[in-house]
Amino acid sequence: MIATSLRAERVRSGLSLTEVARRAGLAKSTLSQLESGTGNPSLETLWALCVALEIPFARLLAAPRPQVQVIRAGQGPAVGSEQSDYRATLLAASPPGARRDVYGVTAEPGAGRSSAPHLPGVVEHVVISTGRALVGVADEPVELHPGDYICYPADVPHVFQALEPGTRAVLVSEHH
Repeated sequence: MIATSLRAERVRSGLSLTEVARRAGLAKSTLSQLESGTGNPSLETLWALCVALEIPFARLLAAPRPQVQVIRAGQGPAVGSEQSDYRATLLAASPPGARRDVYGVTAEPGAGRSSAPHLPGVVEHVVISTGRALVGVADEPVELHPGDYICYPADVPHVFQALEPGTRAVLVSEHH
């Protein structure tokens, strides 16, 4: 994490390896090793780098910010259902330390997608983009229209059944 943060902060500052190393009183090779994650910096070395980069010490210890990711409609890893005309495309897997997955869903009228209970504490969030669908807990699904949102426990049987051709939705599976 420190290596990634250090490199990102140096690049953000617009300074070269040579210049940051000079300002921190380090050898360029030492800084290069730290940025590649092969060095083992002391507290004093990290402090000197923060002064050279004019950043707070905590910024080197913070997790890197996520990068912008775009997945165009119809692209990305998708899986289909054997029970119905339903496809889920993984849009964002849960990174280490986070507990959620994001899917793009396309579904057609016909047999709905019945899901068995997931692990205890799993909650799903669905927003309908186009079309209409019955979504939610299997015993009490709710009819949703474009722009509608539903949140429901997914550790019980639940369904997604398209009511119109071309139904699309975003599904977020939240793990607790």
